[in-house]
Amino acid sequence: MPYADNQSTRIHYQVEGDGPPLVLQHGFTGNLMRWHSFGYVGALQSSYRLILVDARGHGQSDKPHDPAAYALPLRVGDVVAVLDALNLRTAHYWGYSMGGWIGFGMAKYAPERIRSLVIGGAHPFENKLPPSSRPDGSDPDAFLTALYGRLGVDPATIPPAIRQELLANDFRALAAAQQDRPSIEDVLPTMKMPCCVYAGDADPLYPRAEQCAKAIPNGTFFALSVLDHSAAFREAKLALPHVSKFLETVA
Repeated sequence: MPYADNQSTRIHYQVEGDGPPLVLQHGFTGNLMRWHSFGYVGALQSSYRLILVDARGHGQSDKPHDPAAYALPLRVGDVVAVLDALNLRTAHYWGYSMGGWIGFGMAKYAPERIRSLVIGGAHPFENKLPPSSRPDGSDPDAFLTALYGRLGVDPATIPPAIRQELLANDFRALAAAQQDRPSIEDVLPTMKMPCCVYAGDADPLYPRAEQCAKAIPNGTFFALSVLDHSAAFREAKLALPHVSKFLETVA
């Protein structure tokens, strides 16, 4: 099982396929296997060397319980450590939700490592958690209920297998990772690499995702009709045609 090391934090990753390197970074509470189970790997591995990363606090990566361990520069450093472990100077990058926020972090802190960016369900503006969304992780059900409420996701739409996978998380680590996010919108006009931003139009984050795309010099945007935050990732067959076309133009 391959790991990269970032300041003594082990980051698990997986490589599939062949072609130009493409990092895939999952969202909060997920893990790299989501890219497999929803069909992304099967659709992309014949055209790209896919580099799937378990974010710190998730999957098979280390799971610190210290909130300071989840600062954005450290998360960016995790991706860079994986690229270094694979002797890759640059790669394309696709991140969804938390993975998209890390993508904006890549553009801010390590732009020289990114050939292009695909960012789904995320924006770089300030995001403060309401008091109801700050559970300590001692009650996984309460944690997930608060998370779904904030993202406008109906828990009944979550497939049972995914819910079972969610409950296997280290919720103390997730509580440490779930923090207020300061604005990094100053990065938008500096993002000279090709960028594609998207969101489901039933996602509360949709307006800000569309707004930030307009401020990116080489940015494009597409919407996924009638999909909430969770479904816009789960319904890979709807996002893949748009993203594949984008990547074909830049790869």
